[in-house]
Amino acid sequence: MRIARLTPLLTLAFATPAVATRPPVKPAMMKPADTKAPDTKHSELEAETRAWHQKRIASLTSEEGWLSLVGLHWLKEGDNRFGSAQDNDLVFPASTPARIGTLTNKGGKVTLTVQPGVTLTRAGQPFTGGEVSDSESEKDMLMLGSLRFYVIRRGDRLGVRVKDPEAPARKQFHGIPTWPVSTAWRIEARFEPAATPRKLAVPTVLGTVDEATSPGTIVFTVNGQEYRLDPVQENSSEQLFIIFADLTNRTESYGAGRFLYADPPKDGKVVLDFNRAYNPPCAFSPYATCPLPPPQNRLKLRVEAGEKRYGDH
Repeated sequence: MRIARLTPLLTLAFATPAVATRPPVKPAMMKPADTKAPDTKHSELEAETRAWHQKRIASLTSEEGWLSLVGLHWLKEGDNRFGSAQDNDLVFPASTPARIGTLTNKGGKVTLTVQPGVTLTRAGQPFTGGEVSDSESEKDMLMLGSLRFYVIRRGDRLGVRVKDPEAPARKQFHGIPTWPVSTAWRIEARFEPAATPRKLAVPTVLGTVDEATSPGTIVFTVNGQEYRLDPVQENSSEQLFIIFADLTNRTESYGAGRFLYADPPKDGKVVLDFNRAYNPPCAFSPYATCPLPPPQNRLKLRVEAGEKRYGDH
């Protein structure tokens, strides 16, 4: 499973899914006083978090970042004409030619026939047509002026993702509000390894369910109450990736949950730094294909740390 890092777990425009309604739960205090955080001074943590967030914003707002998305189109079997004309199967932005070409999907393999007079490049070289890969790598990205597009695979579906560094979402970005940095939300947790890596069912905004490998469970305590999170991991050397929801999703943070990375367990411990909890790509664009929190990762807890909602999302 590809995790949106994200490229990766990863429509036609879709509505942002709302978190399922939960019964009233007494919110925890803002600062979990009885958690045992690693010994980090507030000033150091604040500086580290600020530097991390600056890098996160730089990635988000880069020419290849999520804010540059301007389209996502799913391919049907057979021919898919595309261009800016409204009678195309895939309608591209108005700045593009009326007819760009035809993407032919045959049994999961895609070839592109380019309309005469249209100039495309791939990896800096003229591309006159042929097979196109769904690797999502830079070498397979097709360019038409400032527009960039490439084939993606999500389960058994193939689509075309379209990016433009001139996208309004990128040009009009105004920063992401966050909660104040707090050492209380940098929590040392216990890691309970699975006897063997197990498969975790991860729902997505597409209405599908993907499988990811989960190496175990992270257990932490806030105000005397124990909570559990199941992370996913692509291989044993990589960080733990946590897709979680909490009670702030109702009003203050993104409704469909947030993401968090943690270093692999050491001596049976994992550090959860919720100051680095961040919004998924779907919080910024209707053209992303994000994973959603598994049911067991929906915390009955207010995690007042990390990124808040962006705009009206």
